[in-house]
Amino acid sequence: MATKYNSLDELRRKKELLKKEVSDLEDLLTFENTKESLSAFTHGFTDNFLTEKTTEEGDTKLALKTGNIVKELGQKLVRNSARNSIIAFDNTGLQSNLLESTLKLGGVALVGTMARKNLKSTSWRKRLIGLALVYLLPYALRFIRAKAEEFQKKHSLSSMEKLI
Repeated sequence: MATKYNSLDELRRKKELLKKEVSDLEDLLTFENTKESLSAFTHGFTDNFLTEKTTEEGDTKLALKTGNIVKELGQKLVRNSARNSIIAFDNTGLQSNLLESTLKLGGVALVGTMARKNLKSTSWRKRLIGLALVYLLPYALRFIRAKAEEFQKKHSLSSMEKLI
């Protein structure tokens, strides 16, 4: 079980190698280089999704590669939907509607915070406004969207008639 060494120098070299290996593992565990540490913990899975950027002060900062995340998500959904369902998922639609989805989520968050603030108010008028935002605004938005789609349909049909 014990290893026999021929000389004291050999034992000292082995000790230095072990100290160096322990310090390397400590550096990895203390996240001094965050990208490298995450790569080691995830066995290289996070390498495609993370990048290091240098700030104005000269520090390195970890950033996400959102394009790669969206591409990987789209590929996974296409593979899963092709196997498990009739509907196929197209990755190009996800990339083109990313801004639209972000704007919708931002609008929902804005209305949600306004409604929450109004509902917590002591004034009964503000509470009514908050309830209207929560319960009536979705119906109003659906109505407006239906009217806008109807208008767009009529407009495109009239423009097609003009072309013909």
